[in-house]
Amino acid sequence: MTKMNAVGWFDIYTDDLGRAAQFYETVLACKLETIGDPTGEMQMRAFPTEMTQYGAGGAISHSPHARPGPGGTVVYFNCENCATEEARVEAAGGTILRPKFSIGEFGFVCLCQDTEGNIFGLSSMQ
Repeated sequence: MTKMNAVGWFDIYTDDLGRAAQFYETVLACKLETIGDPTGEMQMRAFPTEMTQYGAGGAISHSPHARPGPGGTVVYFNCENCATEEARVEAAGGTILRPKFSIGEFGFVCLCQDTEGNIFGLSSMQ
């Protein structure tokens, strides 16, 4: 079996796709791209992804089959300095759950909650 990265894709589920897109575009200072769903069941906006780079692509998604909320899987977004993105969270309508803290040799993270109730992390080496 060929070794590969453990995560190939992620979905962050939303109740309000527009609100969630605006939140992540503001916090991460990026533009999410509308993408199609082959099943026609979901509306999706993808995070910028360079498929030849290390890491996984993903999207915020509105689906009749899944709901947003805390307590599940946490997605960590890579940043140069997670304090920069953390500083945008509350103005974008989110909540900082645990401000930037050290995780030793692996850098720093902070934990936040988006406008949909999903918990996510920001991660950086500085």
